Amino acid sequence: MSQMRLNPLNGRWVTIVPDRAERPSDFAPRDPSDDYTLDRPCPFCPGNEEETPPALETIDDDGRWSMRVIPNRYPAFDGDDAFAVHNIGPVHVKAEASGIHEVFVYAPDHLGALHDLDDEHAAELMHVLKRRLAEHAALPFVRYTQVIVNHGREAGASVEHPHGQILGLPFVPSEVLDEERAFARFAGGSLLETTIAAELATDDRIVIQNDDVVVMCPWASGVPYEMIIVPREQHAHLPDASDRSLDAVGIALRDAIGHLNKALGDVAFNLGLHTAPHQHTGDYHWHMHIWPQITTQAGFERGTGVMINIVSPEEAAATLRSVGAPV
Repeated sequence: MSQMRLNPLNGRWVTIVPDRAERPSDFAPRDPSDDYTLDRPCPFCPGNEEETPPALETIDDDGRWSMRVIPNRYPAFDGDDAFAVHNIGPVHVKAEASGIHEVFVYAPDHLGALHDLDDEHAAELMHVLKRRLAEHAALPFVRYTQVIVNHGREAGASVEHPHGQILGLPFVPSEVLDEERAFARFAGGSLLETTIAAELATDDRIVIQNDDVVVMCPWASGVPYEMIIVPREQHAHLPDASDRSLDAVGIALRDAIGHLNKALGDVAFNLGLHTAPHQHTGDYHWHMHIWPQITTQAGFERGTGVMINIVSPEEAAATLRSVGAPV
């Protein structure tokens, strides 16, 4: 049974999931010279659907599936209990890790990748997320839904086949609450709309931009080649976005990873979607983060929470732009 424990020093939750230590690991380093062979069928490949729980959603493409959403067999969050905090002694606090944990297999090809998706499938990826988030929002025990992609062993992937995870949480993560407070504090209008205007005025950190979406290396990038994807159409919640905006973000996400791949090779990265908590109505602007895993967090970063970035965002954006549009 998963359990959440509150760190009394910083007020942040930690999830203890001992059952996930039993997961079989079949991730192979993405090295074409590596002769790694799985000792069991890949559960996410076409033809092996019986290896997973029944799909929650399937996107068919001429009789074959192109995307599937399935329950995670080793969930970090599971159950429909209401969020309840329990005090264990004078300082220890815990809560049940109720919620939802889904796997989003966004490509049937075992060796595929986000940057390999065509326009139609890159756009469809965002529409699948819209439907999943809308379904989560209707559940009283889910307060926030976190979408992630871990690409590569260094980024935490345990299965090589391209996939993401959709986690319906019984609480709102501190990272998102901190962003909400930043939007509320900002007195100059919309924080991200103002950021887009400032970045376009200089063009120093812009990677991709069009009428619908902007991809940039943030001014205060914490890791080399970090990117943020911001739709120009402002909505607090992703499910409120128009089809045109979602299509543009999906294609921009595909292209941003393509630029990263062309510039640096097939590096590991983490992708995170930030959208407003389901029942919150304050100022917010949903967006996506890409964090390449190129450097290692050391003692200073962990001890202080202050990141050291050895590549300026201006240099990173120039490099990413210079490789040209992905083919």
